Amino acid sequence: MVTAAPQVEHVQRKVVRVLTGTQVLGSAAVTIGLAFSTLIAATLSGSEAVGGLAQTAAVAGAALLALPGARLAQRGGRRPALVLGYGVGGLGALTAAVAVGLDSWQVLLLGLLLFGGASSANYAARYAATDLAHPHRRARELSRVVWAAMIGAIIGPNLADPAGRAAAVLGLPAGAGPFLLAAVVLVVAVLVIQLGLRPDPLVVVRSTRPVESPHCAGGSSATPGGLKVWGTLGPMARLALVGVMLCHTAMVGLMSMTPVHMNHAGSSLRVVGVVISLHVAAMYAASPLFGWMADRLGRVPVLAIGASLVVAASGVAGMASSHDAPQLAVGLALLGFGWSAGLVAGSALLTESVRVEDRPAAQGLSDLVMNAGGAIGGAVAGIVVTAWSYAALGLIVGFTALPLLVVCLFASLRRPVR
Repeated sequence: MVTAAPQVEHVQRKVVRVLTGTQVLGSAAVTIGLAFSTLIAATLSGSEAVGGLAQTAAVAGAALLALPGARLAQRGGRRPALVLGYGVGGLGALTAAVAVGLDSWQVLLLGLLLFGGASSANYAARYAATDLAHPHRRARELSRVVWAAMIGAIIGPNLADPAGRAAAVLGLPAGAGPFLLAAVVLVVAVLVIQLGLRPDPLVVVRSTRPVESPHCAGGSSATPGGLKVWGTLGPMARLALVGVMLCHTAMVGLMSMTPVHMNHAGSSLRVVGVVISLHVAAMYAASPLFGWMADRLGRVPVLAIGASLVVAASGVAGMASSHDAPQLAVGLALLGFGWSAGLVAGSALLTESVRVEDRPAAQGLSDLVMNAGGAIGGAVAGIVVTAWSYAALGLIVGFTALPLLVVCLFASLRRPVR
């Protein structure tokens, strides 16, 4: 049965409200749990190397859950897939809390691997916002969900310390407090999705069967699973997927090594915190602007803007000395803007470049390669800075993003802007 357009618009407004609310909850839970995870892992193990694995485990968990979540969305819609992500994340938070009580860094890393499910759900939520969106508002609707993550990212770290003190008052290890609070927040997110995301937007869009985008690239009647979906993607879908992955990989690589670079000059934690906070704010605060631009100017031109901002950021930050906090702050802010433009425009382009029935598989592949790229980028960045320098890292990041800029510019000239 085909749903009337006004009813679809009403459902879309409800969907975006629910997704923005759960995005605040999900991002708050992730930052609560990860705020001190590196320190806790290093304390339990007595090794800074193990401490560095803490956030890597969470990123790897998000990547591993991307395709199972996509397959579940393919079969049953967005709601069960998001419930799976937030539910696994909540289980991971509880496991991490138990690990602190057991004084086991091995169990902690397992818990953080599961905890990555919450990040996977946060990323998947942006795609759920596009299912029923009008094609000319698709990027803006997506960007609203991305923007909401900023609220949780600001709130979360500030709740970690009170949660630790509350746990200590209850006779529990202080390190378990943030993970217990994160688990509670994720349970709330599961309930909001389960009760609020009705009707399911992906189920509704399949029933309405809207006219396909002219960017869609044929494909077979059966959607392949896993990595095989790459073979069914057209040129625009592949450009979108690679663009999102490159912008995310560049962001993680350069951002993760900036505190280390600043530490060489003896910068205080407060100064480092300000630089990273400006970077995080830039990642999310400008997403509505880039969503509007992607709807008005076209997805590919804004993806090109994202690539150019990443190139500029790598030059500005890479040429900054370790004690030049203002220049590093500018470079990291540009990096955040580049990530935002690339994520919003690339995600919207990917969504409209595949058929409705193929979207979950393509979007799951996108989140898989994005998170895998982030994990690899962080690891490679550490090797580059150790072997050479932070300036060398900036040079490599800039040259890595440059081909994306060139391809996007040529693609913009060869196809009509939309």
